[in-house]
Amino acid sequence: MTLAHALDWMERMLWTAVLAGAPAVIVLVIVGITISIGQAATQINDSAVGFAPKALAMMAVLVIWGEWMFLRLRDFAVEAMHAMASLGPGA
Repeated sequence: MTLAHALDWMERMLWTAVLAGAPAVIVLVIVGITISIGQAATQINDSAVGFAPKALAMMAVLVIWGEWMFLRLRDFAVEAMHAMASLGPGA
C-alpha cells in the first residue's frame, strides 16, 4: 500500500464519520441552541431542563436516521475489509 492509498483510506474514513454523525450533531445543536434561548428568556438555569429534550432528540435521531447511519458505517467497514484481504500474501 502506498502513501496515496493510505491517505485515500483516511479521507474515506473521515468522510464516513462526518456523514454518519452529521444528523445527530445537527439536531443536537439546534435543540441545544433552542433550549439555551429558552433558558435565557425564562432565567431558568437548571441543568436537568436541558438534558431531557436533548436525550429525546437523540433517541428521535437514532429512530429516524439510525439505520442509514449504520448502513454507511457497515458499507465502509465491508469495503475496508475487502481492501485488507486483497493486500494479504494469499491474494
